[in-house]
Amino acid sequence: MTFDQRDPAFIADPYPAFAALREAGEVHHHEQMGVAVAVSHAACSAVLRHRSLGRIWSDVKPVEQFMAFNLLHRNSLLENEPPTHTRLRRLVAAAFGRGHVERLRPWVADLADRLTDELVAKIKDQGQADLLAHVAAPLPVEVIAELLGVPQQDRYLLQPWSNAIVKMYEYGLPADQQALAERAATEFVAYLRELIALRRKTPGADLVSDLVAVTDTDGARLTEDELVATAVLLLMAGHEATVNVIGNGVYALMQHRSQWERLSPELMPTAVEELIRYDSPLQLFERTATERVEIAGHVIQPGEKIAALLGAAARDPLVFENPDVLDIGREKNQHLGFGMGIHYCLGAPLARIEVEAALSALHRKLPGAVLAEEPNRRAEFVIRGLHSLPLGNGA
Repeated sequence: MTFDQRDPAFIADPYPAFAALREAGEVHHHEQMGVAVAVSHAACSAVLRHRSLGRIWSDVKPVEQFMAFNLLHRNSLLENEPPTHTRLRRLVAAAFGRGHVERLRPWVADLADRLTDELVAKIKDQGQADLLAHVAAPLPVEVIAELLGVPQQDRYLLQPWSNAIVKMYEYGLPADQQALAERAATEFVAYLRELIALRRKTPGADLVSDLVAVTDTDGARLTEDELVATAVLLLMAGHEATVNVIGNGVYALMQHRSQWERLSPELMPTAVEELIRYDSPLQLFERTATERVEIAGHVIQPGEKIAALLGAAARDPLVFENPDVLDIGREKNQHLGFGMGIHYCLGAPLARIEVEAALSALHRKLPGAVLAEEPNRRAEFVIRGLHSLPLGNGA
């Protein structure tokens, strides 16, 4: 007993299927996806923490058809284990540690206000407007672009590249969409090489300039391929996660009116964590065994994969009281939405700032927000989100 990740009914609400799996056992083999899946919070935590379960990158084949996509992942912080991961994370964290997140905090709040003003104006003019198109999607793209120092006139390129590339993480992707993902990766790599060359000559107050300049105590530096891979990872992880936390989260709040009305500046920090938990934007995270590993009685042999089902872990009643209830004041919230262990998300502080800024602006400027119509959900399972979220003003 598992689930069909292509079934629209499952995509619409996977959580009953996850609950049934948890009751039957903590780990199950998923024949269709060809991996074991951990569904309890304890088993998912063990998968994320176990040092013999790593992110072992295998090039997508045929290699000659996926040169750029493979380059991005072969050199990525996310797809490497120690000692390469240790070196990469130390260098990237050092560049991040130069005050970029706090530098951006007021800028993000101002941007969220401006985007929400546009949304409210559109609703006033036309009766409804799409939260994703006007706020949730442009906000993280602008933030990552500002962080990286991408010139204003080029920022429109980033979101289509990210959207195309992340589809490669789904199971059974058609060949035409694979080709689009590789084309996007090729264009993105070429663009970043030009940006890196520019920042080598004329550094700015941006993360790419700091990534170019950073060295560790041993004098190690990031290679150009590692610089490119880091920038792409920041966009894809930062953009996709933030868009979908805002989209999924506001949809949940519209369905649970009392929680929307309960929102306040004091509850914003716990509300952000609860929205990440309640309808996780990343449902699954894979690891590969480097030696024989046992998780909750299930044996994974070297070379075999196991996936932590983060959405299932987030509804585990052994960890979360009333897990199917949305509670924006929830204090004991050990969700795994940002991962755990050495691959814990470096961009988590920035993501929290973005989501809080968007929620705060929307609640202040459109307190009477209501669903104008049912949203259009994306068909993908791993990256969980909406195509659109039409809002109106019920005040």
